[in-house]
Amino acid sequence: MPDNETKAGFIEPMLLLRTEKLPEGPDWLHELKFDGYKALAIKSGGKVHLRSRNDNDFSLRYPGIVKALASMPDETVIDGEVVALDEHGRPSFNSLQNYGSAGAPLHFFIFDLLVLRGRDVMSEPLVKRRKLIEEQILPKLADPVRYSPVLDGSLTDLIQSVKAQGLEGLVAKRRSSRYEAGLRSGAWMKMRANQGQELVIAGYTPSPKNFDALVIGYYQADKLIYAARTRNGFTPASRADLFKKLKPLEIKECPFANLPEKKAGRWGAGLTAAKMGECRWLKPVLVGQFEFVEWTGENHLRHTKFIALREDKKAKDVKRE
Repeated sequence: MPDNETKAGFIEPMLLLRTEKLPEGPDWLHELKFDGYKALAIKSGGKVHLRSRNDNDFSLRYPGIVKALASMPDETVIDGEVVALDEHGRPSFNSLQNYGSAGAPLHFFIFDLLVLRGRDVMSEPLVKRRKLIEEQILPKLADPVRYSPVLDGSLTDLIQSVKAQGLEGLVAKRRSSRYEAGLRSGAWMKMRANQGQELVIAGYTPSPKNFDALVIGYYQADKLIYAARTRNGFTPASRADLFKKLKPLEIKECPFANLPEKKAGRWGAGLTAAKMGECRWLKPVLVGQFEFVEWTGENHLRHTKFIALREDKKAKDVKRE
């Protein structure tokens, strides 16, 4: 192999910096944020390998995607994401977790190109790497391999559209950005645009100062049903203020009709008898607005975030939307 050529192999993926407000303007492009597994497609010596962001083997787990990538050029490394689509064609992490039994269609969305036919292209600007994908990668591939398109429209319109369609969020990338392996430099940013609804605050787990997480749920008929615990969306000041409202509402008995649960579940969202020992229970009268990504198969909420108290809502009126 000539000195200027690079043998295709694992490269640490470039990372997204989380932000509450994405940049916009002529220097930036926007893409959808998919709710899946980051993965590198590597073809070397005529064989395709699919590796996770931590360099674990995905090839055996997703053989259909490996087969679909067989026609990519040799000695090439592609950055992408394994995504499952639900019955409405939307990316769903819950469907991805259960794709074997649920039969959800899997896809590999291509974001970027790191090495092409033994040539390291990571120092090229993003727009040039995307052009190489369009001209030299995509013509060789077909479903379930797809391309992550640049989204047209104002950022405000894109955010509204993402929320309306129940998608996870948006990504902003500087058009001139190099591929910075393993770094979270801010040249790429992500913003979550979650679903949301009101939920009843009926417990918390304590911390040395006030609380660590809220225990939240909704009413089904006259029964309060546990949905999730959340520790996101607070500042030290807002925690202290909210705790002043929680403390007088403490009760001894658990108000949730579906607790304890038998298993903690894959992501630990389940509230078992052992974990309930850490909880302090509340009279279920406070209602909060929360954002989240989706409901899981175990009827738990994933990636929850507290937004604000809803004093205009009665707890008994809070149903699963």
